[in-house]
Amino acid sequence: MTQFTLTLHCPERSGIVHAVTTFLVSNGCDIVEHQQFDDDVHGELFLRTEFTCAGPATVDDLTREFDLVARDYAMRYRFSDRTPDRLLVMVSKAGHCLNDLLFRWRAGALGAEIALVASNHEDLRPMAEAAGLPFVHIPVTPETKAEAEQRLLDLVREHDIDLVVLARYMQVLSDELCQKLQGRAINIHHSFLPGFKGAKPYAQAYDRGVKYVGATAHYVTPELDEGPIIEQEVQRVDHTHSPRALATVGRDAEALALSRAVRWHCERRVLLNGNRTVVFR
Repeated sequence: MTQFTLTLHCPERSGIVHAVTTFLVSNGCDIVEHQQFDDDVHGELFLRTEFTCAGPATVDDLTREFDLVARDYAMRYRFSDRTPDRLLVMVSKAGHCLNDLLFRWRAGALGAEIALVASNHEDLRPMAEAAGLPFVHIPVTPETKAEAEQRLLDLVREHDIDLVVLARYMQVLSDELCQKLQGRAINIHHSFLPGFKGAKPYAQAYDRGVKYVGATAHYVTPELDEGPIIEQEVQRVDHTHSPRALATVGRDAEALALSRAVRWHCERRVLLNGNRTVVFR
C-alpha cells in the first residue's frame, strides 16, 4: 500500500467532496483520513484527504488524472506521498528551538528530515555536529548581507531543501529573499509583538506585569513578523515570575509552537487562506 495526501482549496459549491471521493474510489484508493473546512465568509472550501492505493501509483500519475476534475471546480491542489520534507534549520546563538527539533527528529516525531544547520554564529556548531548534521557558518554584516543570503539560497538548492526553519535566527531577511522562500520558510518569535519590541522583551513584560507568555510560529513574509500564523502557544504566569523565569517559560512556548508548525506543514496540514491559515490538526 502506498499512502498519499491530497490538499486543495477552491470556490465553495456543491459536489466537490463527491467529485474527490469518486475519483479516489475509481482509482482503487481507500480514504484513511478526511478533513474539510467551508469558509462561509470568503466562499472557499479547504480539504485534506489521506488515502492509500493498492496498485502502483505516483504523485505524477494522480496529478495528471485528477487535473480534469480540478479544472471543473477551479481547484488549486497538490498530491504528496510519504517522502519526508528536507529541512534547513537556521539559528543564531539561542539553542532551545534547535535542541527541541533535533530531539523530535531523532525520535521520529518531527515528520521531516533535518538535512543541515546554518548559522551566523559558531555557538551551536557542537549541538548540530553531535547530532551528525553538517553545520554551515554564514557570517552576516551589513556589507555581506546580500552575499550571505545568496549562500543560503545555494544551500537550499544544493541540499534539495523543502522548508527553511528559522529557529531563533536573529537576522531580518530581505524582502527579495522572503519572496523567493514564500510558503517555504517558518519563523518563531515571542507573542508579545507588536508590544515589547527590541532587546530584553521579557524584562519589558515583567515591568508591565504580564499574565500570559506565548510564542507564534508563522510563515515568513516581507512584512516582519506578520506572516500567516500557523500555531501559537501560551502559558499563564503571575507576579512570582522573575524576568528570567518568564524567559524560561517563553523558550518552552517557542519550542512547542515551532515544532508543531513544522510537523503540521510537513504533513500537509496547513493551507494558506489569504493572510490566514487553515490547519487540519
